[in-house]
Amino acid sequence: MIESLVEQIESRFAELSRQMTDPDVISDRHRYAEAGREYARLEPAAKLAEQWRRATDDAAGAQELLDEGEDSEVREMLATARRRVEELEEGLRLAMVERDPADDKNVIVEIQGGAGGEEGGLWAGDLYRMLAKYAERRGFSTEPLDVGDGKYTFAIKGDGAYSVFKFEGGTHRVQRVPATESQGRIHTSTATVAVLPEAEDVDVHVDPGDLQIDVYRSSGPGGQSVNTTDSAVRITHKPSGIVVSMQDEKSQLQNREKAMRVLRARLYEQAMADQQAELAADRRAQVGTGDRAEKIRTYNYGERRVTDHRIKLTVHNLDAVLEGELDDLTAGLTADEKRRRLEAQAQSA
Repeated sequence: MIESLVEQIESRFAELSRQMTDPDVISDRHRYAEAGREYARLEPAAKLAEQWRRATDDAAGAQELLDEGEDSEVREMLATARRRVEELEEGLRLAMVERDPADDKNVIVEIQGGAGGEEGGLWAGDLYRMLAKYAERRGFSTEPLDVGDGKYTFAIKGDGAYSVFKFEGGTHRVQRVPATESQGRIHTSTATVAVLPEAEDVDVHVDPGDLQIDVYRSSGPGGQSVNTTDSAVRITHKPSGIVVSMQDEKSQLQNREKAMRVLRARLYEQAMADQQAELAADRRAQVGTGDRAEKIRTYNYGERRVTDHRIKLTVHNLDAVLEGELDDLTAGLTADEKRRRLEAQAQSA
């Protein structure tokens, strides 16, 4: 079983290596980019396969020596080599787990204050800054789409953005003393985060006849008029009932374009959920109601700790996490997802 998997990895990696130096592939930008992405995805597994070959050779050599005569040192060498082989086999299985089809996509993130009133809105802003800094640290670019009044919608662009940020979807709970609290009491508040893979035109076909597009005058804080023209746009997708509004830009055309991007992302997410029943529950449950009892992660300011409840991981570097250092949490969640997918594949095999 593992031998066959290793051979498949070696064969495919050799083919991709050849393609990366093939003039015909290099001259075709699309083919070269596709080959490059698959090469980068398969490279870790190819390295594990190479290490597995060496470890199995070491184990075979130790076994031959042991067959020639009893030796405690050789016996220990054999036990060590076999443990290494087992570790590498587990790593290979995890490395080759079927990926989420949306992992390579850009994402649209929507953050909104939940429980806690004004403090919930402030916490939403803190999460926005945290995720934007994390994106920057990982080499992704961010694009604000609709930011303000306790709600933050923005895009994160870059190869594999969804594979990193999909784990941030859900209710984030904070326990701290609000700036508005005069008696120093700790409050618990929440903000909800939805992470949607951004759909291309080819992913989702939107029939213009299914859209109701309304334009209106945008307004700022307190209801004051920002523009004297009808530049704000509200798009209603009649079959699904999804409504998207945009008013950040002064141009009606720009607001319409941004609203369509968010609409396509929501429709794509809905289509993926319908196609994959197992993922449907996860994605539709991302946001929940924003109630304090619903949470994927808790940020405790008093103890300077962050706990991810899905994998029961606690880190004691709250300040660093808020500055966008989420790598430990993402690594734990990625490993957990791979193990769950591996178990699901084994059960369906």
